[in-house]
Amino acid sequence: MDEGFALTRFVLRRTFWAFFLFIVATFVTYVIFYVVPANPVSLINGAGGTTAGQHLRTTLHLDVPVFQQYWIFVWNIVRHGSLGYSFLDGSSVRSVLGREAPITGSLILGGAVLWLLLAIPIGIISAIRPRSLVDRFGMIFVLIGVSAPAVWLGLILAYSFGFKLGWTPIADYCNFFPTHGLTLCSGPARWAYHLVLPWTTFALLFAAIYTRMIRASVMETLSEDYVRTAKAKGAGSMRLLVHHVLRNSMLPVVTLLGLDLVALGITNAVWTETVFNLHGLGSEIGYAARVGNLPMAVGIVVVVTIAVIVLNFIVDVLYAFLDPRIRLST
Repeated sequence: MDEGFALTRFVLRRTFWAFFLFIVATFVTYVIFYVVPANPVSLINGAGGTTAGQHLRTTLHLDVPVFQQYWIFVWNIVRHGSLGYSFLDGSSVRSVLGREAPITGSLILGGAVLWLLLAIPIGIISAIRPRSLVDRFGMIFVLIGVSAPAVWLGLILAYSFGFKLGWTPIADYCNFFPTHGLTLCSGPARWAYHLVLPWTTFALLFAAIYTRMIRASVMETLSEDYVRTAKAKGAGSMRLLVHHVLRNSMLPVVTLLGLDLVALGITNAVWTETVFNLHGLGSEIGYAARVGNLPMAVGIVVVVTIAVIVLNFIVDVLYAFLDPRIRLST
């Protein structure tokens, strides 16, 4: 079969499944937040009156059948890019998420870069030299990182490096782009300076998992026949590592990274943003859930779901591009 045709068919099939997952995920989200509560209007403070409650039911389209409600919900997302309006102050959910998503995105992406910079060299060296000092240090690092809760780790770092030593800010966020003429904290340098501790918290939590996975993957790849054959043919250590070992052993890392960047990233962002007073999506969804601000909670869940689907689609395509066996066998 022609590889170009196989790759095209693979991409089209993954596109269909991405669309199918979007429908399923948004429907489940809508049902959980709007249909499961017997009367979601009663969750809103001040909407207990008959007139106000009926007006709100009409605004939320709760006076029509469930499938029609869902269709209106999806149509507003796809056609108008609308995620509704906050119950608290009437502000656009999309505008709030547009303001807070860069904060969470900066936290997760910066943390991902840092944890990969830690995990990849430690994992590779531990696999190449098992039971060495680096390997033993890496295993201790893995044990601490896997065992430490995000809140505890964040508080320890904030107290040690922020409060006692005064090396880094303890809280708050600075905009990446400079805001000339304003006294607001802004600029790339201040942005990175305020995110050092949150990034470190994220990196220590995830680097431990990735170190262990990279170590196991590299050790398994080193035992493959094609690696031994290349070594017998006189391939140098560096060439053997780069061209034969890393390309194959990093495939599981690519897969896991696509999931962790959003799914686990948002979960840990809830606690990390709380510790360091970062008003991003993590803290916003926690607050929305506490006060019953359904449109805000649903908007965040839908945006995160779409991000997970898109990242998984990209990872699948990259995976098939790196390993032709994937697209030819599916």
